[in-house]
Amino acid sequence: MAENNKIYITANELAEMLGVSVGHVYKLIRKLNQELEKEGFLVIAGKVPRRYFEKRWYGFIV
Repeated sequence: MAENNKIYITANELAEMLGVSVGHVYKLIRKLNQELEKEGFLVIAGKVPRRYFEKRWYGFIV
């Protein structure tokens, strides 16, 4: 599966993309997953839906 077609982005991918530590990314993912849980979505620890991350980070879906 091509990388851009993956539904979830992992902590390691996100850390590399943002240029920050994996530990910092896990805090960010926890926050995003808490937002999703509050809205009633199921979440996977250590991963966040790519489209949701893009919407929250950039303000729109890339």
